[in-house]
Amino acid sequence: TNCLTMVWRLFRNLSEDQQRYEKQLIFEHPAFVKLCQQLLRDSRRMTRGDLVFSLHAVVNLGVPQNTLLVQTLMRVCQEKLNQLDNRCMSVLATTLAGLNKDKNVSALQAGLQLLVEQRVPSIRDIFILQNLMKCMGKDAPVFLKKKLEMAVLKQIDHLTFPNALRVFWGLVSMNYCSIPILTACSKKIQENIHDVPFRQLILILEACHSLQYRNVELFSALADYVHSAACLWDKRQIILFLSAFETLGFRPSELMGIFAEKLTKEPEFLNLKDLLVVLRVYSRLNYVPRSQKHLFFGTLHSCLNKYIPQISNTELLKAVYSLCILGYLPHRALDELLEKDSRNELLMSGDLYKEKKEMMLHSVKACMELDSPSFTKPVFVLTETFSSLVSLNLRKAQDALIELLGDENMFRQNVQLPYKYHIDFEIRMDSDRKNVLPIAATDDHADSGIQRLALLFVPLSAFCVGTLHPQGKLAMKERHLNKLGYHVILIPNKKFQEMTNEDAVEFLKGKIYSGSTLSVSEVTVQDNN
Repeated sequence: TNCLTMVWRLFRNLSEDQQRYEKQLIFEHPAFVKLCQQLLRDSRRMTRGDLVFSLHAVVNLGVPQNTLLVQTLMRVCQEKLNQLDNRCMSVLATTLAGLNKDKNVSALQAGLQLLVEQRVPSIRDIFILQNLMKCMGKDAPVFLKKKLEMAVLKQIDHLTFPNALRVFWGLVSMNYCSIPILTACSKKIQENIHDVPFRQLILILEACHSLQYRNVELFSALADYVHSAACLWDKRQIILFLSAFETLGFRPSELMGIFAEKLTKEPEFLNLKDLLVVLRVYSRLNYVPRSQKHLFFGTLHSCLNKYIPQISNTELLKAVYSLCILGYLPHRALDELLEKDSRNELLMSGDLYKEKKEMMLHSVKACMELDSPSFTKPVFVLTETFSSLVSLNLRKAQDALIELLGDENMFRQNVQLPYKYHIDFEIRMDSDRKNVLPIAATDDHADSGIQRLALLFVPLSAFCVGTLHPQGKLAMKERHLNKLGYHVILIPNKKFQEMTNEDAVEFLKGKIYSGSTLSVSEVTVQDNN
């Protein structure tokens, strides 16, 4: 066992090419054959530690799983399973995680799972616990994941930074979102952020996305760290960070600002792939640098024009769509896109993403009209009421409006506008925003003194994480409704549903009768989960 384990320890530190060469030498060496034969003969007389460490070394050296040696060692492990201590159990779990399913592996895994269930409450070693989390994997039953979670929570106060990272990856392996454990791990990561390698920082953000875990403090700490050392990072590394943040819906404004500055100074580093990522990130997170707005758009437009001869139809649509969401019309790219559309080259039958492309193309055409400098606010907007019935998640808002305004005739619900835009509730007021006017009395004539309010009850996912800053599509809708003559009031529906009925009425009263120009995007909320 000592001999095999030492060979494995030396072997694992070699490069991939060296491993291939050394593996051939090991397998052809006569002493290795004798060692394996001796291991096969003595397997039933070995101690539990020697048994599992031998199996671990043999498997990791690449001895095929279907050989008599590996199958025999697994059968003996089954016979001695109840004799294994916690450390041996952890090593065996690691070994099985690297094997393909077969009869012996399945039987051993089933027995090991029962053993883990019995032993977990008594395990105090955090290293063994995180290893079991990793090895049990996402297919472990929920009750076993909960047992492992409770065992880790008992040791949470003694969590060191290395163990915090291991536990974090253990949860990722189980695909299990334990908020208390993740929060504790996040604190350790924040405290030791300078010791985490670049690649692992990216993986942490990707893991938060896969676990649907949103921790604003962690994201902010990572963004601040990257921003503080932006001069040391390669531009493509920053792009990877921005892409990971965009996937989470988190808006690192300072980092996006400094990257936009780098981009406008040295745009030549952007290849087509990077350009598409940058466009996607800035459009979804609805970020445009205020002081360099025209320079920023001009740089992106120039880069896009450079790649038009080689860009695919789908990539062109995505690029133009991203710029249009931000309110910028790239004319040359638009001409190319519309020409392809006229030749029916954009929306091919049988395309799996046809519906999404249709939505993007519709938005682009709406932007071409509404964001054009020549567009003027219409005196009258043709609207249509879908139904007097509202969905369940808007019933509370409807009741609050009736109580506040006194009558259903003082507002409209489920209003459909041109360009396929939809409003949850429409209210009409005098020019001073002091009095609400009956809908019927203002329907038949266009009066420039009438103010139209559009109440949109939107999910938190439509805002950037931890804020009420609207993401790109919602910001575009808000901009276009303004162009159509509406004052838009964005209301996070989840927060609204949590209010008491009295608070809901007061909240709407403040929004409707307020003449304040404060944008909802300037308000922040905490949403750690």
